[in-house]
Amino acid sequence: MKHLLHTLEGRLEALPVRMAVQLPQGQRLGARNAAVTLRFRDRVALLALATGEIGNVGAAIVEGRVALEGSMRELMAAAAGLLTRNPVQEPGQHWWSRVLAHARSMAAHTLEHDARQVQFHYDLSDDFYALWLDPKRVYSCAYFRDSAMTLAQAQEAKLDLICRKLRLQPDERFLDIGAGWGALLVWAAENYGVDATGITLSRNQQAHVQQLIAQRGLKGRVRIKLCDYRALQAEHPFDKVASVGMFEHVGRARMKDYFSTVRSLLRPGGLLLNHGITSGGLDNSQLGAGMGEFIEQYIFPGGELLHASVALYDMAHAGLEMVDTENLRPHYARTLWAWSDALEAVLEPARQVLLAQAGADRADKALRAYRLYLAGSALGFERGWMALHQILAVHPDGDMGTGTMTGAQSVYPFTRDYIYNEAPSPCFTSSSPEPRPI
Repeated sequence: MKHLLHTLEGRLEALPVRMAVQLPQGQRLGARNAAVTLRFRDRVALLALATGEIGNVGAAIVEGRVALEGSMRELMAAAAGLLTRNPVQEPGQHWWSRVLAHARSMAAHTLEHDARQVQFHYDLSDDFYALWLDPKRVYSCAYFRDSAMTLAQAQEAKLDLICRKLRLQPDERFLDIGAGWGALLVWAAENYGVDATGITLSRNQQAHVQQLIAQRGLKGRVRIKLCDYRALQAEHPFDKVASVGMFEHVGRARMKDYFSTVRSLLRPGGLLLNHGITSGGLDNSQLGAGMGEFIEQYIFPGGELLHASVALYDMAHAGLEMVDTENLRPHYARTLWAWSDALEAVLEPARQVLLAQAGADRADKALRAYRLYLAGSALGFERGWMALHQILAVHPDGDMGTGTMTGAQSVYPFTRDYIYNEAPSPCFTSSSPEPRPI
């Protein structure tokens, strides 16, 4: 331990921020006028810091075995410098390790397990999320089309980007898998005139969307079901499907079945927009250095990441053709920092909201976990440990077309112009009112 502490002291001096560490016995290492200080109450957490297992240090902070003083931004700058290895370059696995990982993934992603895991995260407290999300409660990567955009503006830009990529048209049947608090459903129905169906496993979110539908006068055009994508019974296939921030919960072992199920829900010639977090590494299903275990325990039980190339392989295996892929990684870093800063600005109100749901110990742990999760994820996207891919795919219909569209096998255009032009969405006319804020 003495050697490790000596090494740790040298690494603290080399950090881009002034950091201090207080040992369980009271001795201090690092900067005198520190911007961020960690006060350790046990040697186990101290050993984790000395060996670069920053996820385990985060767990110790959540559990109250390490006290934190300083901002999340300063802590994350220090955390990146304390890593001893790249968290996406894990040692190669033996074949039997991969077999066991596959079996664990299959077991972890049954209908019953997935429902419990999603409710663990999303049913924490609607009021808690409302404190730091945008007014529409869009809980996924925003799209900063203009660098001057606020988070709320960038989330609306993201909603519209999805609708444009899907070429939504009036009266089309649109399915949103993992509909969250309903922002995309309402945006697509009000701005593009679609008939929209959303599914979720969160009871809180379903109740919120049902209320939203009634308030907006969308009954009959928009509906939300408490349903797993594998159990959805559709009388007719959908024209367009979006899956936003959901396939991270599917599990690597179930990914081919996931895309096959989505294909069965999509009419031939229809489009799928799959928007989800992907791994920055080729083989890791979670981040190393204890960060993956932290997220599994405190935030997203059962979550698994895969590289975009694996997602594309499984998508193709299911009979879907990728026609466009865009990496929004830096957009998600900025989104997460916006969420983190917003939460940091309302820590006491957030604690009071969580106290209303649980006792003081659980509320404090949840708040510490989310502070670390949001800032840590922002760091992960900045560093390229994770990415965010929007993958647009088509269910080929076999129609070779005529004229300039010969050989298309779908109605997908030959250029991207339709996505990025500034023309109004289909339901807008010169006399149409502006969409109301959700």
